[in-house]
Amino acid sequence: MRETASAETLLSWYDSHARDLPWRISPSDRKAGVEPDPYRVWLSEIMLQQTTVAAVKEYFLKFTRLWPTVSDLAAANDGDVMAAWAGLGYYARARNLLKCARVVTQDHGGVFPENRDELQKLPGIGPYTSAAIAAIAFDAPETVVDGNVERVMARLHNVETPLPSAKPELTALAVGHTPTQRAGDYAQAVMDLGATICTPKNPACGICPWRNPCTARHAGTAPDLPRKLPKQVKPTRLGFAYVGRRADGAWLLERRPDKGLLGGMLGWPGSDWSETPEPLPPCTGEWIETGVEVRHTFTHFHLRLTVLTADLGEIEPDRGHYVNHRDFKPSDLPTVMRKVFDVARHSFAVD
Repeated sequence: MRETASAETLLSWYDSHARDLPWRISPSDRKAGVEPDPYRVWLSEIMLQQTTVAAVKEYFLKFTRLWPTVSDLAAANDGDVMAAWAGLGYYARARNLLKCARVVTQDHGGVFPENRDELQKLPGIGPYTSAAIAAIAFDAPETVVDGNVERVMARLHNVETPLPSAKPELTALAVGHTPTQRAGDYAQAVMDLGATICTPKNPACGICPWRNPCTARHAGTAPDLPRKLPKQVKPTRLGFAYVGRRADGAWLLERRPDKGLLGGMLGWPGSDWSETPEPLPPCTGEWIETGVEVRHTFTHFHLRLTVLTADLGEIEPDRGHYVNHRDFKPSDLPTVMRKVFDVARHSFAVD
């Protein structure tokens, strides 16, 4: 009879092989009574949405250094938080981060709710994030299902149904494995298993703690799972970006509307992004094309930007505002806007 994939087996593996992550309480510390900080758990989970662990580490350390508590974050200046988030992408998360911090501070006395349903009422917290916070921060027996967990379940049970159609089935299987004890450690253990052993390519089945009960391993299908429906081809949108500089060296920038892509972020004035964008310079001036196109890919489309530059002298803009060159930090810009600056800076002999 084949061995059952037990939570105890996986937790035993996790106790020895847990990843060292800046937001995580180690299994040994957890057993010693060290409690996770819900603020750090929440912050990491918001940052990790659609982003890799490697990309998040430095941002997490920066945020917790600048704003050690949820109340500190709630009191922060919006622009400072958006600037600190720049480059991490999916900027609606940053806006919701501030909203959530302020709700927790003002309406909950700076204490995160322990209940998944109550957590889900907070801005920016959906079903996955509420389950993750409840399990990891409060050890509630909630099932946490991310891409790593889906992959582990698909292989463990040899699920041939392709994603995303398989999501309900994989979630139900994950629920069946979730223990009532050490739920937080278990949730992190399954994610670690997927991230370090049951990887998308070349899974290390020989050292997997669940290798014996893994149905796909015995069937020889593990490397092919989970199956996925063919991806749709992303459309390409075009646009114009205008990089202007005043005589004293100040840069012409504008803050994007709160709603929409890159909402609330500082960037270069530009046109809409569409198949046939209309040139829309922010002011009069001798705008010159750099001849170098900026390319960037968002979740749902590819973007190609024509970059134009101008020495603006003392011209006042129709939209946007000047930022003193001493206060201007390219690192405060979202990635696509930093790409534009990297192209435009050569027109101004900026080191």
